[in-house]
Amino acid sequence: MQLTGTVTADRPLLVLAVAEEACYLGDEFPVLLTGMGKVNAAAGLAAVLAGGPKPSAVVNLGTAGALRSGLAGRTHEVGSVLQHDLDSRVLRLLTGRAVGEPLDLGGDGPVLATGDLFVSDPAARDRLAERAHLVDMEGYALALVAHRAAVPVRLVKHVSDEAGEGADRVWRETVDDCAKVLADWVREHL
Repeated sequence: MQLTGTVTADRPLLVLAVAEEACYLGDEFPVLLTGMGKVNAAAGLAAVLAGGPKPSAVVNLGTAGALRSGLAGRTHEVGSVLQHDLDSRVLRLLTGRAVGEPLDLGGDGPVLATGDLFVSDPAARDRLAERAHLVDMEGYALALVAHRAAVPVRLVKHVSDEAGEGADRVWRETVDDCAKVLADWVREHL
């Protein structure tokens, strides 16, 4: 975890997984790099929110894989997010309590599926496409931590790949361009 800048109540906190996605952001807003995956994301954001002033909002910027056609190469603000690697149905049957339910973020943006798996298998992509439009590795964890801390949250994802065969290679080839697009989004929307 790496925090640059100072978190204050009058500015949003920009949260990204890795430096490659954040390299064009500048220093207008504080930036938290959490590392990849749900645990790193949740632990990093929780530590920052517990350790000082809360920001006006948490804005998660990052790359995502497209699970459906027509989404590649575009920036999307997520409308709802779910965990694709947690069997909520079974946990509800075992405990009688809802665990890991989808989170509504407002708006009509696409559904994001979050899990600790870099989706590069076409069969896995097709299964996830039945429930979501995009896939990432941090969004749900960040949204949940922000909700629990009563801080508004936005998830903004630029599609880097089509979550299929070769997605890892494509991500490496496109992440720099994605970082430029995300920095432009910040300048235009924040």
